[in-house]
Amino acid sequence: MTGTENELIDERYELVMERIREAAGEDAFGEPLLPFFGTCADFLVMLAKILERSLSGGISSVSTEELAAENHALYADILPGRYERSFADPDHIVPLFENAGIPDGKKIAQYLSFLYTEIRGLIPYAYEGRKEIFVIFAEFFMEIYTLFRLSAVEGGYPEADAVRDIIYWFESDNCDVIIPDSTASKIDPSDDFLRKIVCTADLSDERYLYLSGEYVTQNEIRTAKFLNTLSEDEIRSMADTFTEGYRTGFVKAGKPIDKKRSANIRYSLGFERVVRAAVANFIRMGLESVIYRAGTLSLTGRGVNRNGFYGAIPNRQYDYDHKDDAAIYLDADFVTRRLEVLTESYASRKKLANTHAGPAVMEVFGEKPFTPAVKENAVHHTEKTQKLSVSYSAKASLIVNEYIIGEERSFTIISYPTPQIGDDFERIFAETVKLNTLPYKKYEEIQQKIIDALDTAEYVHVKGKGENITDLKVWLHTLTDPSKETNFENCVADVNIPVGEVFTSPKLTGTKGVLNVTKVFLNGLLYKNLTLKFTDGMIADMSCDNYDNEEDNRKFIKDNLMFKHDTLPIGEFAIGTNTTAYRMARDFDIEGVLPILIGEKTGPHFAVGDTCYSHEEDVPAFNPDGKEVIARENEVSAKRTTNIDEAYFQCHTDITIPYDELDFIRAIGKDGSVSIIEDGKFALPGTEELNIPLE
Repeated sequence: MTGTENELIDERYELVMERIREAAGEDAFGEPLLPFFGTCADFLVMLAKILERSLSGGISSVSTEELAAENHALYADILPGRYERSFADPDHIVPLFENAGIPDGKKIAQYLSFLYTEIRGLIPYAYEGRKEIFVIFAEFFMEIYTLFRLSAVEGGYPEADAVRDIIYWFESDNCDVIIPDSTASKIDPSDDFLRKIVCTADLSDERYLYLSGEYVTQNEIRTAKFLNTLSEDEIRSMADTFTEGYRTGFVKAGKPIDKKRSANIRYSLGFERVVRAAVANFIRMGLESVIYRAGTLSLTGRGVNRNGFYGAIPNRQYDYDHKDDAAIYLDADFVTRRLEVLTESYASRKKLANTHAGPAVMEVFGEKPFTPAVKENAVHHTEKTQKLSVSYSAKASLIVNEYIIGEERSFTIISYPTPQIGDDFERIFAETVKLNTLPYKKYEEIQQKIIDALDTAEYVHVKGKGENITDLKVWLHTLTDPSKETNFENCVADVNIPVGEVFTSPKLTGTKGVLNVTKVFLNGLLYKNLTLKFTDGMIADMSCDNYDNEEDNRKFIKDNLMFKHDTLPIGEFAIGTNTTAYRMARDFDIEGVLPILIGEKTGPHFAVGDTCYSHEEDVPAFNPDGKEVIARENEVSAKRTTNIDEAYFQCHTDITIPYDELDFIRAIGKDGSVSIIEDGKFALPGTEELNIPLE
């Protein structure tokens, strides 16, 4: 911004904060409006002090104890136990407004709860000193406050539609501020607030954990302290595994890493020692690191699943209750405007986007499985807004793929436990480090034997045993020249750490049956007795046992596993070969908290959504034996050449069947069948070594 623009922002800030401080002391309303607006005003005043401190550089004088107290104060209102009395909880605020006799009280309460949630999303902007975005949200609050105050003077309340209109035009008018800011944070290395903390803070001092404004618990403190007990060699080894997997992904796929100038590191608070070493490794590759924060505003992707850097999650129920808040303002015109702004955001940063290499992701695991309560008073998508949401996601993905060129980018992903996993944390951590460095060559050779057997098949029959009712026939593509072609990729440990699996994009036509898992943890949520029925490779029916009400179960699956799509295809069929990971999970009784990244390697798995080759179907892929993997698309992704809007779903979720729930996996060909797994054990000659951890 120019000096004049900064001066204008400063003037607006002074004016709006003066008015908010006055509003905090005004008695213009009765219950429940008075405490609601007072809570919001007090929160903005608290954030303003942090913002001013950030801009003045005065945080160096604040003690660890003061920062910890401040951190707790920022998140206390939504923590379990207190959240149920918070204006952020729709099941608390809606009855308050309805019982007060406020006309259209449910809608008004939902809109005000959304306002409070948006204000809470300003925490990172205050810590980063982003005054412009803070100002527009402070003005947003005052506009709604003024609407209610003027109505109160006349002895009434505003109409719900008037409140919704303010929300709609605020989100629409400020797209061109919020979205470009979010875009820049993802691809511009000069946006370096978080990277500076990683690279310059004293990581031996607990104080650094509070500098980003993310929520801090004993889990993050213990993680950082534990990593500080490791030697430099141990830290460097972890970072090397991470970044070498990233580099190898480019090399194996024949992609031009030398053309790239930045890489995105996504991780969780507490792992800064490893990330600092990774940043140094990327510099040696010619890549600057971009570290951006998971979205905290409605327009930046606030929701159940965090994508980017984040700290402790204060309350998953809070996230779940507000995941559909965009339904308040979504309409066709808004989607069009948002897409136009997104396009311009990337077009104006074309060079940064074109030279961005993709994400390097460091996941964590150990949190207890979570099943959210379904709240009637939360904002829910209508059929219309749901379709608009899905349409926006699809089109936005194509825009991003155009500028961060899909055929040229890669990724890597690795995972580590945190202390919340339990008393065996340090042992589990050590075992996970070993798991992440298993000798890939041995797995590559064994997996090739499995691929050779699978390439003789027309389809693969997968059947569960005991309580697992899986019975699924997965049809494969036809190989025109088996001496040069294969259906399955031999996946060891580069982009997807740890080893190992063989996977394919199956044919949808003919693929049918039932997929069942007795218990599975997907995207942070627990599914009990998840059952999906497929017809021609597409989900035809679904059920689970999370709730007593069948409709609640179906909605839970559709919202969170199917990402609001009416149906999804099987995008991937794979056989995981990492029986060592399976053994670790059983020995420590942590199957229920393993991330998909590790869990998918502990048995056969099926991904619903896009294929593993999404947007890269036309890029040749080869196995170490030189054969080309020809199964890179299915009947849905093939539509990319005729109607790209119908070709992709922007989701890919792996569902794994544990070995001990398997009766068999058999490759069925014209000349008979070949057993890959029988009674939960590998049965193919040459794979016997995989059974050792299963004994």
